[in-house]
Amino acid sequence: MKTLYLECNAGASGDMILGALTELLDKPSDFEKMIGSAGIPNIKVSIAQGEVFGISGTKVHISINGVEEGHEHHEHHHHEHHTLSNITDIIMSLNVSEKVKKDACEIYGTIAQAESEAHGKPVDLVHFHEVGALDAVADIVGACMLFEKLAPEQVLASPIRVGYGQVRCAHGVLPVPAPATASIVKGMPVYAGDEEGEFCTPTGAAILKHFVTKFGQMPTMQYDKLGIGLGSKVFRTANMLRAFMGEIENNLPIIKEIKCNIDDMTSEDIGNIIELLLTKGALDAFIAPCVMKKGRPGFELTCLSKPQDAEELSLLILAHTSTIGVRIHDCERYAMSSRFEKCTTEYGDIRIKVSEGFGLRKWKPEYEDVNRAAFENDVTLNEVRNRIRFDLDEE
Repeated sequence: MKTLYLECNAGASGDMILGALTELLDKPSDFEKMIGSAGIPNIKVSIAQGEVFGISGTKVHISINGVEEGHEHHEHHHHEHHTLSNITDIIMSLNVSEKVKKDACEIYGTIAQAESEAHGKPVDLVHFHEVGALDAVADIVGACMLFEKLAPEQVLASPIRVGYGQVRCAHGVLPVPAPATASIVKGMPVYAGDEEGEFCTPTGAAILKHFVTKFGQMPTMQYDKLGIGLGSKVFRTANMLRAFMGEIENNLPIIKEIKCNIDDMTSEDIGNIIELLLTKGALDAFIAPCVMKKGRPGFELTCLSKPQDAEELSLLILAHTSTIGVRIHDCERYAMSSRFEKCTTEYGDIRIKVSEGFGLRKWKPEYEDVNRAAFENDVTLNEVRNRIRFDLDEE
């Protein structure tokens, strides 16, 4: 599986992510053309080789109307205020793919929600300063373009150093991690580290939150590309973010299996939980009979869940059943990818579910469509199925 692993031992910022991903391109200089063609107003982006503690890497320089971000003149005169709506309009007008637009808008949505929580005002009334300026538009849109270009099948990352202490920004002196960053990294593995300073910015945190599917130590992988993105601040720690691109063998996705035993609910009541769990995002849910203590007949409820949904689904089970506890296990999952194709028959259009993976291909008609066609045409289910002519090789 084509995997991108991001090592965030010195935190993460937009320019560090850009620099690291740029080095993974066959021709890093192509990034300047990519971002230039996007049409971000008043922006110029350039890349340059630099080093920290003798280690070479790429530094991305972003200037607005000729003034680079972080410059004192820039800090005092070029902080236009933007709302989320303004930023969304800018992104949607760019010459980039729909996927890049969608990713960039979602990242800004994450930042807007964090700023909303930090300042106690509705999202649509949040005014962006550093985060909403055009240099951050370039950071986020550029990162989205690079992720699209590199096209990893999965993105993994290390726990994130956030630092500690205080940082000065447009709102005054704030604790580290800054309030917006602290909101964004909820649920993500972070640590302060042993050096004072702001290591992770809201932009860096939001980009990671959007693209990273799992955090942890680097898995066993064979990487053939290594990118190093340099930050602007000087710390005792080498201020860089490293990106490894390579292959992971047999790295199956992890799902959560949530289980509980129930012996004091009626069949009618317990049957309702299946539909509820499925509507709330469960991958599957089912009930099996079992014999419990004292020889009492009971049920074992099993719910399969994405890792990020396990807590919500567990609480639903506790709320809507009589159980007082659930068990959660990590499971590796072989899962074929599926899509729907349309097959036209004399009884109407029938959706065909096509599944592929691991060298296998299979298909079957969607039951709801077969049932509808049978009812509307006053024929049996088998008569509808017998009229379906579908060939995977002739899609």
